[in-house]
Amino acid sequence: MVTLFQSLYTLSLVAGERVSGRVTSLKEERGASAVEYALLVGLIAAAVVAAVALFGPKLNTLFDSVNVNGTKPATTPAAG
Repeated sequence: MVTLFQSLYTLSLVAGERVSGRVTSLKEERGASAVEYALLVGLIAAAVVAAVALFGPKLNTLFDSVNVNGTKPATTPAAG
């Protein structure tokens, strides 16, 4: 006849194996998550660089032409 202590011991071994397997799985998921976040940050950085390259000159012109407190924006003399 199996005693209560033997049953509990067997149960603890099985549970321990399951927990250690789950911990290993979580560590692997953490590594995968870090890679996913790094890729996401890289894509966002690339999008920001592309937006600045595309819209930078237009935004510069827009902000240069803003009239603040009634002053006229600085203009460059015409060539020729």
